[in-house]
Amino acid sequence: MEVESYGRVVVMITGCTKGGIGHALARAFAAEGCLVVATSRNVRSMADLENDLRFFLQELDVRSEESVQHALSNVLERFGRIDVLVNNAGVPCIGPVAEVPLSSFQKTFDTNLYGPIRLIQAVVPHMASRKKGKIVNVGSVTALAPGPWSGAYTASKAALHSLSDSLRLELQPFGIDVTTVVPGAIISNIGNSSLASHDEMPEWKLYRHFRSAIRDRATLSQGPNATPGEVFAKKTVEAILKKSPPPWFTYGQFSTIMSIMYHLPLFIRDFILKKAMKC
Repeated sequence: MEVESYGRVVVMITGCTKGGIGHALARAFAAEGCLVVATSRNVRSMADLENDLRFFLQELDVRSEESVQHALSNVLERFGRIDVLVNNAGVPCIGPVAEVPLSSFQKTFDTNLYGPIRLIQAVVPHMASRKKGKIVNVGSVTALAPGPWSGAYTASKAALHSLSDSLRLELQPFGIDVTTVVPGAIISNIGNSSLASHDEMPEWKLYRHFRSAIRDRATLSQGPNATPGEVFAKKTVEAILKKSPPPWFTYGQFSTIMSIMYHLPLFIRDFILKKAMKC
C-alpha cells in the first residue's frame, strides 16, 4: 500500500554501505527533508539507518535484473514514485590492463556500467509517465585523465560519463534531468575495497617490478588531504536538488587539477601521470 509522502522528494540510491559515498549521500538527502530509499547488496551494511523513519532500506544487487525489479516494485508500492535515482554503486579494480583477469573486467563493468543501465531502464518508464524525474550517475575524476594501474575501473567510469551525455539529450523531451557527478578524492571505504580487490589478483608477471606502485594506486584517493565524505555529499545534494540541476558536477580533492589535465596535450599528461604513478 502506498505511503503518503506529503510532497517530500523520494530519492533512491544504490551502494549505501556504511563508510561509502552512497551512505554519506543518503544522510545528506535525508538532512534536506527527502525520503531516502537506501540500497545495498546486504541491508546489514546500512544497519545504522534502520530505525530512522527518513530511510527505507532495500536489498539490491545492481548486477541482477530480478533484484532491481523487486526493489523498484517495493519502492513504488510504498511511495508511489521515485523522484531522484542516484546510481552510486561501484567496485574498484586495480592492476595492469594486460594482466587483469577478464572476469575482473566483466565484474567491474557489470557493476559500474551495466548496473546503472539496469536501474535506468527500470525507472525511466515511470519517470516519463510523470514527465518528471532526475537521474544522477556517479562517475570519477580518473576518467578525465586515465593513468596506469586502474584501467578497468577508469574505462567503466568513462563509459558511464559518455552514457550520461547521450541519456541527458534523450530524456530531455520527457522532463527528466540527467546529472553526471564526478567525485575527486573523497574519504571513503574505497581504499580498503581496492586493496581487497588487488590482493585477489594473480601474481603479476610482466609487471612484477611495479608491484609496489600498483598496490599504492589502490589507496591513492585516501591521502591526508582527501575531502570528507560528508562535505562532498552536502555540496552534491545541494546541486542535485536545484530546480534545474547541473548536467555536470565535480567536487573534492584533485577535481580541479584533473579537469585541467583533461585539456592538456597527451604528451604532457602522460609525462605527469608516469611520474605520479611510477610507471
